[in-house]
Amino acid sequence: MQDASPQKTVLLIGASRGLGFALVEEYLKRGWRVIATARLHSTQKLHQLSEHAQGALEVETVDITIPDQVSVLHERLKARRIDLLFVNAGVKNNDGETIADVSTEEFVRVMVTNALSPMRLVEAFQDLVLPTGTMGVMSSGQGSLTNNTNGNYEIYRSSKAALNMLMRSFAARHQNDPRTLLLMAPGWVRTDMGGPDARLSIEESIPNLLGTMEAYEGRPGLHYLDYLGRVIPW
Repeated sequence: MQDASPQKTVLLIGASRGLGFALVEEYLKRGWRVIATARLHSTQKLHQLSEHAQGALEVETVDITIPDQVSVLHERLKARRIDLLFVNAGVKNNDGETIADVSTEEFVRVMVTNALSPMRLVEAFQDLVLPTGTMGVMSSGQGSLTNNTNGNYEIYRSSKAALNMLMRSFAARHQNDPRTLLLMAPGWVRTDMGGPDARLSIEESIPNLLGTMEAYEGRPGLHYLDYLGRVIPW
């Protein structure tokens, strides 16, 4: 008997390359309708993919660090209803920088991109997410205060810890919201951002990460999880 369930829709923010692009590919494989965003001059791969997606992939442009662009995107999509909002956008600074030598400008760039902007987007787009839906952001195991025992990558760690705290505040302000909230840690993955020495391939991370998110559908409240579904300590 053919499955008559309606096609689900995901809005993926930050999908031009690496983990974000892999998320698009995996959701298309699983039969979802995908709305994927990238910055203005970074959409080429997504448009190429959309040519073979039989209408299941829509490509939008937004730089989430520019509030006016976020507002314009919301205006374009305001009539849509989505099952999953997932914000993947993120950057890192030089791995060797500490709080003692990072410039103020670089610290602000990382914090605005990794913590402030994703949560502003969640705030702005929550009205598009169905009551049965999920809102998630790509965090990192390095955002865990408990697990920081070596102090490396401290600017990046700080941005992800800030993201986690802001998402926790969002959850506290929406305690009666039936939707699922997720902070996802993909593991250390070999991408342009993760580098060639990372432990995991995209194929080892992303399908498992999607499986974990699917397993948490319909479970209200905030969950901080890795790609294998293991709970990460705050």
